Amino acid sequence: MGYKARTSRDAILDAASRILVRDGGDALTIASVAREAGVSKGGLFYHFASKKALVEGLVNRHVAAFDELITAAGDEPGAATVAYLRSARHPDGPATQSVTALLAAAATSPEALESLRERYVAWQSRLDNDGIAPHIAAAVRFAVDGIWLADVLALAPVTGRRRSQVIASLEQLVRDAGATPSGTSS
Repeated sequence: MGYKARTSRDAILDAASRILVRDGGDALTIASVAREAGVSKGGLFYHFASKKALVEGLVNRHVAAFDELITAAGDEPGAATVAYLRSARHPDGPATQSVTALLAAAATSPEALESLRERYVAWQSRLDNDGIAPHIAAAVRFAVDGIWLADVLALAPVTGRRRSQVIASLEQLVRDAGATPSGTSS
């Protein structure tokens, strides 16, 4: 695919993500995405044969971006866990927007989440082998997932200084876990 085609595909996925975040899953239609992306329906269908393919493309793009974040973390004990944790620093950051889009995508096309389920297994495996106690890495992952969910659903999300304190406390937990061999419990 050439540069222009890649750019159009990205513009379509960006538009679909904006619609899902701003308006919810019911607003995601081929017509609304084409209009938002500034392309014709035919141009959209060139890249995505159906609404299901569009949603799958969106989920796959978010999964790939998060996969890159975890992969780039490094090999130091706790590095991937800290990368996962730091993705939750900002309530309106890319991770929260991705979760919003993914939840809306799930409502639109639940089967589109299969690749996300598979990646979560891989991410958890990476965290389990992150050089810290696996139960600490899992606890941090679940805390971050909870932070994202609270943000997305406006369930008394933690913000401002308190959010920074929560992230710092979890980072300290990871640092402390790095001093403990992962096979022992503390």
